[in-house]
Amino acid sequence: MQTYTIYFIRHGAVDETNLGRYIGSTDVKLSAKGRETLKQISEQFGYPYADSIYSSPLQRCTESCGIIYPGRDFKTVGALSECDFGEWEGKSAAELAGEPSFALWLQNSDKTPPPGGESGRDFAARVCRGFERIVEEMSAQETRTAAIITHGGVIMTILSMYGLPQAESYRWRMDNGYGFAVRITPMLWMRDRVMEVFDTVPFAPKAEE
Repeated sequence: MQTYTIYFIRHGAVDETNLGRYIGSTDVKLSAKGRETLKQISEQFGYPYADSIYSSPLQRCTESCGIIYPGRDFKTVGALSECDFGEWEGKSAAELAGEPSFALWLQNSDKTPPPGGESGRDFAARVCRGFERIVEEMSAQETRTAAIITHGGVIMTILSMYGLPQAESYRWRMDNGYGFAVRITPMLWMRDRVMEVFDTVPFAPKAEE
């Protein structure tokens, strides 16, 4: 039976995240170090080939696509964008510490959205709808392999919803430029909406015998 393989890769680093700021829908560029690190990872390990490439439309992801898969065409998918933090975009936890709405959000971010932003529940629903459409497209076009270059929160959400072994989202954290490989078996996907997480990306070099 034909299976489908998808490589989830987190975009390169940006300065704002390193400064501890909430950066979701804000369209920032990769940092100079972020670009260089992606190049180093690519040269040292190499990213797996993919028949189709999908990306969040935010430029930190589209820039990463150009470095990871130079010269390749890719499709941007709005549903793969990071969570929208609304009025908190660009602010740090220290700057928001005195706001009552921030305390409520920390207690239950699934149901409580930031002012003008997305709740965790709405974010997850949006991301999952977009991912399922990608799987449907792969099946319809008989695409065997795909890479998805997106945000850490998007990857963690998708793997926590569909991944086997089952794990909370924080268990699927990854560094910038790294991610996970999943395998979708059509029968299991249609019946249970699950997929096997079978490796990390880039693939670790095998030990010499």
